[in-house]
Amino acid sequence: MRADLIASEFSLPGQPVAVRPFGAGNINDTYLAIFRDGRNEQPAIIQKIRRKIFPEPAIIMHNLRELSEHLQKSLSANAAQADRAWKFPEIIKTKKGADFIAEPEGDIWRALTFIPGAQTYESVQSLAHAFEVGLVLGHFHRTVEPLPTTQFKLALPGFHQAPQYWANFEAVLQQPSAQAMLKILPSAQIAKEFIVARKGSLLALSDALAKGKLKLSISHGDPKAGNVMIDNETGRGVGLIDLDTVQPGLREHDFGDAARSLCNPAGEDPANLGDVGLDLELLKAFIDGYKIEVSQMQNRGSENFYYEAILGMTLELGLRFLTDHLAGDRYFKVRKPGQNLYRAQAQFRLAETIEKQEKEIRELVRTI
Repeated sequence: MRADLIASEFSLPGQPVAVRPFGAGNINDTYLAIFRDGRNEQPAIIQKIRRKIFPEPAIIMHNLRELSEHLQKSLSANAAQADRAWKFPEIIKTKKGADFIAEPEGDIWRALTFIPGAQTYESVQSLAHAFEVGLVLGHFHRTVEPLPTTQFKLALPGFHQAPQYWANFEAVLQQPSAQAMLKILPSAQIAKEFIVARKGSLLALSDALAKGKLKLSISHGDPKAGNVMIDNETGRGVGLIDLDTVQPGLREHDFGDAARSLCNPAGEDPANLGDVGLDLELLKAFIDGYKIEVSQMQNRGSENFYYEAILGMTLELGLRFLTDHLAGDRYFKVRKPGQNLYRAQAQFRLAETIEKQEKEIRELVRTI
């Protein structure tokens, strides 16, 4: 169905007078809808969640409802002590009182409140920005700490499960097309040898979880800088968006993924692989913000696996890019042949710089 027709089914005053594509997301179809009631206008986010990506889209809405109710209570209870107005996207019900509209093929449509006066940045803008990203992530972890994992379901089974990614990689290596590619592309063979030599680092967090050294909690799943809302006036972070990957997971996954993406200004598609590297100043600023919030948590874990998280999440993404390249680019979108291999090389280059700075990184994360 068309987004403009769907928009009129949600319980907002007036009628949608404009519906246009919005944001830079690669998964959901996202639109900004403007509803007009007389002289008053109200924006809202309209999204289509695809069953192709999320096997059971209704689970996303279940988790979002559970999270939303908890955040509303927590933020209201702590509003007087807060140094900023924390915000998050809330579910707008349909005119029939439901949380979403289901299409016959299994995709669903939903409406969320639009957060005014704030914006996101796909790349780090400054040390102050890195600090705010860390503080927002820490605040999210502290806020959801009381939530039992049994209250949430797996929206993306296998997400951030390194053993499963490794099994997928080994299966793809058995395919004749992948074997042929490794023979004719020395760079692909080098990338394969690189990750094989670091299997232990890749599996470090999952091994720690299996041994009881880490415990599951509620994680965001994709806490990159582009999902942190920054107030336009104050420059302060006011909340995390893109909550579809919120589910039981490891806080360390969130920390490592945020640090990996935030502290490498060259990005995942760098112009030059030589520009790739972990910036220690950005990492320190990110940690300084993060530890302000998590220092107030009741359960911070008995061991510090933050270095392993940064390295492991970098290797994980590199492995996923390499696997997708060898499988024929089936998951990640590419603009040209070989792009996923290049992305894998960028992550493996980043991993090398992390390994070379292990001592310095461990000193920084020890302060959390």
